[in-house]
Amino acid sequence: MALDTSPAPSASSKLVKAATSETRIARLTLIMVALGFVALFLLLPLATVFIEAFRKGPAEFATALRDPETFSAIRLTLIVAAISVPLNLVFGVAAAWAIAKFEFKGKAFLTTLIDLPFSVSPVISGLVFVLIFGANSALGPFLQKYGIHILFAVPGLVLATVFVTFPFVARELIPLMQEQGTSDEEAALSLGATGWQTFWHVTLPNIKWGLLYGVLLCNARAMGEFGAVSVVSGHIRGQTNTMPLQVEILYNEYNFVAAFAVAAVLALLALVTLVLKTALELRYSDEIAASRRH
Repeated sequence: MALDTSPAPSASSKLVKAATSETRIARLTLIMVALGFVALFLLLPLATVFIEAFRKGPAEFATALRDPETFSAIRLTLIVAAISVPLNLVFGVAAAWAIAKFEFKGKAFLTTLIDLPFSVSPVISGLVFVLIFGANSALGPFLQKYGIHILFAVPGLVLATVFVTFPFVARELIPLMQEQGTSDEEAALSLGATGWQTFWHVTLPNIKWGLLYGVLLCNARAMGEFGAVSVVSGHIRGQTNTMPLQVEILYNEYNFVAAFAVAAVLALLALVTLVLKTALELRYSDEIAASRRH
């Protein structure tokens, strides 16, 4: 008679099995709660935006978007995002590379500064720019003397947007670079590669997917920013109003179809970002997983 020599299950394995072996009713309850939350707080508001935008038909929707002020808001939003995102890309890569690959004094302080926009209200950040560049500030007379317009102009919108969005790229890359370590860079340098060659041919390929995710998130936030932009824009119709500000103006004027039309375009841009991110994950899932395990 053969003896069973297999080891007895440990107490920890029993606890893990017990914790992950929920009853069918418990699993269904958790799934229904999650689906209900998503439907109530995500899908329902999103569906409402598109239903209200097309309530009077596609013709009214198109007419609302052809309005000169609305078209200007859409164009300005894209311009601000097109300027802000590359700036944050450069800063995010540089900050993440410094924090993850090097040891230096003030490293913890720099990491804290990167998180600052997450803890400061966007409205407060907008007020800070008003205090720095406003007419009554120390820089105000100098800027007026040389005809430099920061507030109530595109530069002010870009500054406010950069401030509220710059953590996204860095925060996506820092843990990824820390997990990858410095062995690849050290090997490249030992083989005679320069610093730039190491960055372009070793570091950048290893972080390209995390970098892309950070850029997508940064772009979505840049296009949807309201608080900081509202403070520095001056609400000049047709000139400094972005899409979120235009939605507020149209809604306050009881022009609901136009307001929801602009909101639908903004939501559509966010959905495109989400779909693109999901498609990349599905298409390159193995390569992405390999880069994170590297």
